[in-house]
Amino acid sequence: MKKILYIISLVALLISCKENNSENAPIADNLVDHAESSVSGSFKSGRGGDMIDQIYSELIKNDNNLKVLDDKISDANREAIQVIFKYKEILDKSESYYHDAQYHTDAISDSILKNELTKSIKASSDQYSLKVKNIKDLISQIDVNEKKMNDLYTAFKIRKTLPEIEKYQQAHPLKTDQLNMFINKQNTLLNELKNLK
Repeated sequence: MKKILYIISLVALLISCKENNSENAPIADNLVDHAESSVSGSFKSGRGGDMIDQIYSELIKNDNNLKVLDDKISDANREAIQVIFKYKEILDKSESYYHDAQYHTDAISDSILKNELTKSIKASSDQYSLKVKNIKDLISQIDVNEKKMNDLYTAFKIRKTLPEIEKYQQAHPLKTDQLNMFINKQNTLLNELKNLK
């Protein structure tokens, strides 16, 4: 009985969809209908299906100024990683050294020697921290600038794509006819099933 009910419901749904397929068809061409699932450039998203990036990708295809801007943002982000990497590699190795030195010192059983080494490690670490403070401040400023730049670019993309999603919504008006027809078919089937003995 359950299999029959399932099959009847499925057939009714397919028939209903075929009959009214043209009802919600797009009435105008718009970028959202052409948005690709694969996007590239600085706006490439880890989420894969990001509608803002997909629509913006379509906008870029038709606007060279947007393409140039996107390339600049993408290049700046890539360059920031490259520039910072060289410095962070050196800073990280130094920090790892001090961490490891203290770890090994903590394992020493002679308390006088342990204290002596701890003071030496701390003095060297403090001296190095002062020496590289300006470098760390500059790296932090690069990170802050990059975040601001990406925030502003995200806001720009949203402003540029909002009119496009609104065009899409107008091109795809949602009517209730098809839904009501299907509910009526369901209700008819439900009444038939209730009357079965």
